[in-house]
Amino acid sequence: MTSGSGSTADTSAATPEQRPLADLRDYLTEVVGRECDEALLRRAVTHRSYAYENGNVPHNERLEFLGDAVLGLVITDTLFRRNPDLPEGQLAKLRAAVVNSRALADVARTIGLGDYLLLGKGEEATGGRDKASILADTTEAVIGCVYVSVGLEAADHFIHHLLDRLMERTATMGAALDWKTSLQELASSEGPVSPSYHIAEDGPDHDKVFTASAVIEDEVLGTGVGRSKKAAEQKAAEAAWKVLTERNTAVEDAESDPAPPA
Repeated sequence: MTSGSGSTADTSAATPEQRPLADLRDYLTEVVGRECDEALLRRAVTHRSYAYENGNVPHNERLEFLGDAVLGLVITDTLFRRNPDLPEGQLAKLRAAVVNSRALADVARTIGLGDYLLLGKGEEATGGRDKASILADTTEAVIGCVYVSVGLEAADHFIHHLLDRLMERTATMGAALDWKTSLQELASSEGPVSPSYHIAEDGPDHDKVFTASAVIEDEVLGTGVGRSKKAAEQKAAEAAWKVLTERNTAVEDAESDPAPPA
């Protein structure tokens, strides 16, 4: 396999916030059984903010692009084979529950990936090591690094190492796979109505908090708070879905248990 070129800087050097790259390389070797290219791995953990502040050294966006495609292939293939009776729509929900920024950021935190990031001063100062978007992108870049360095089989093994437990959990989640879609389906079952979402935001640009309201026919049925609009909308949709489900259950109970005749 080909390997990418990287900066000639000493990869063993580390700031107090940053673990030596050799530790990450050793971890990957233990997981996939072969060594990744060191220069390419350095590129995988190099955020563009660091690159711009250090002479435009190679950063991880190309590897992220590749890793995203490899991740999508492996997860889609796995779900297809494990769930032979599921229709395309349900498979898409399962995939979306695994291949998303929040899930990838969570697994990145589990393996301490943020400790290895090379960040610009601004991102470092604003908590970039724990930002979901940066962690998710870096996870995909590391997947891309594994794929280019040692091949698809190793990348497949690494992805399963990271995400198998999540895939097992999502198989039992039902409506929780995607609350917005589930709310849309539930609302549509009662007529031509669709939920809408009203968003309010608070806080500085680097630390915003979003509040979403799920509205159906001018009634607010649920609210949710999150660090992103998408997360807030999902929480609002969850609350609204539960309200609507309780109402439907109450109606069904009343219809199945009519009042006794006078």
